[in-house]
Amino acid sequence: MNKIISLTLLLFTSTIIFSQNNKSQSLVTSKPFILGVIDEIQSKELGEKRILNIYLPEGYKAGDATKYPVIYLLDGSADEDFIHIAGLVQFNSFEWVNQVPKSIVVGIATVDRRRDFTFPTTIEKDKKRFATSGYSDKFIAFIEKELQPFMDKKYKTTESKTIIGQSLGGLLETEILLKKPNLFNKYVIVSPSIWWDNGSIMNQDSVIFQENFSQPTEIYIAVGKEGLTPTEIPRVMEVDANLMAEKIKATKSKNIKIYFDYFPLENHATILHPAASNSFKFFYPQIKE
Repeated sequence: MNKIISLTLLLFTSTIIFSQNNKSQSLVTSKPFILGVIDEIQSKELGEKRILNIYLPEGYKAGDATKYPVIYLLDGSADEDFIHIAGLVQFNSFEWVNQVPKSIVVGIATVDRRRDFTFPTTIEKDKKRFATSGYSDKFIAFIEKELQPFMDKKYKTTESKTIIGQSLGGLLETEILLKKPNLFNKYVIVSPSIWWDNGSIMNQDSVIFQENFSQPTEIYIAVGKEGLTPTEIPRVMEVDANLMAEKIKATKSKNIKIYFDYFPLENHATILHPAASNSFKFFYPQIKE
């Protein structure tokens, strides 16, 4: 008898739990969490289709007159730096933070960073080791002639253009700064691979060093405790980054503003996020009342 009563209670309890679970499940609905939009652009300069991951700020409406600064992010794939940098921009543009103006973030998804981010090297071993390298001129042309016009035509953009990149991406930014400085007015150069081609970019002349360079340009260079570079001739990442910053500081132009930031507690893998955060404080200093 006790067994029958126990079994009946068990079945009754199970029925109630099962019914409650079914009821709960019927009320649960799943929706995709939308962070931004994915655009594609067919590039004649690169001879391929490129994916753009785009974060649009809160309140963005295509029909409104409001326009927004654009932040271009190298290594901008969803599984690279797009999500954490977009989140950083969103957080810093909250009203209660108000460190950064609401901005559009364009993550340029990576295809072949050694090909896109490096200029030709004279180092024979690197030519063999990085066989696809040396076509940064094509990628820079893509940015200038295709990507920026595409963004300006399709989205509500201002004249403010920032670029963020690390490592080989920082090398590419340095090349753009020295060769085509007018493409951007804010540069976030993190742990740049100045070592490429045995540091030949250090010898690159540029209009930014001339007194008559007129475009207001802000440059933030950051490096962590990163040590020796992967070169036969010993070089140190921190030293290279600092030397580049000092070279730029020596410009005769009054329109160049530069800040060098050293992160002794960060390494090559961890530096980008805190560096990007600090760069916003440099670009948009808050006035204390």
